[in-house]
Amino acid sequence: MSNIYGEWLKAQREAARLTQQELATAAVMTRSHIAHIEAGRRTPSKEDARRLDRALNTGDVLSSFLPDDDTAVAGYFEAALQLEQQATMIREFALSFIPGILQTERYARAVLSTSFPPVGEAECDRLVVTHLERAKILEDPVTPVVWALLDEAVLRRVVGGPEVMAEQLRHIVKLAESGRVRVHVLPFGLGVHPLMQSMLTLLKFEDQPPVAYSEGIQVGKIHDSPAMVDRLEGTYDLALGDAMPLKDSLTLLRATAKDYEHRE
Repeated sequence: MSNIYGEWLKAQREAARLTQQELATAAVMTRSHIAHIEAGRRTPSKEDARRLDRALNTGDVLSSFLPDDDTAVAGYFEAALQLEQQATMIREFALSFIPGILQTERYARAVLSTSFPPVGEAECDRLVVTHLERAKILEDPVTPVVWALLDEAVLRRVVGGPEVMAEQLRHIVKLAESGRVRVHVLPFGLGVHPLMQSMLTLLKFEDQPPVAYSEGIQVGKIHDSPAMVDRLEGTYDLALGDAMPLKDSLTLLRATAKDYEHRE
């Protein structure tokens, strides 16, 4: 986004003689989020902008002149997307599909083609671009730390055809071999496990309490209650304890990718 918006916010904050942390406290946000907005790296949500207007006594200026945002995501995922971009650690559990930040372009397009009601080609392109933009957080060699816990069904369910699946699994193996992500598979042989109800994302931050995000069909929910987040973290840890070790998980991913390549 153009940094005019961020620079104006910074000028108003400094005119009010507030530090980033003081403004964050007044607007019920995080200091890092304020810093990202001021630097032009983030666009605040409409609710964030309204809180900033109230905290700075700027009427509705920040709300009315939000930069155009071409990010295309389901409405229920908007808040989670903002948190994902701020997290210092992301732990994913995937039940049916590869987690969004790990998806290749062709895999993402194949997943989005199943949307109902169907989306046009232009809208599908926008959604794919958003997926790829999300994945750019992996370009930083260290932060965020990313763990992916995958149900074996994710590997076996053919999305987009054997060629797409082989490419997708090789992509994950490459990320894991580089040390950028850590991957564990929950094998079919395990049977029932505690995360079978839905997908789950656990997010940790530098300067705010951890949150969790769960998602089902056409619905997603952010959990910020400390008791609920603690329970979901415990559930994730329990399932992770039953998962295959990293080395064995990568061996399975490579073998499955090779099998898909032989089907092409």
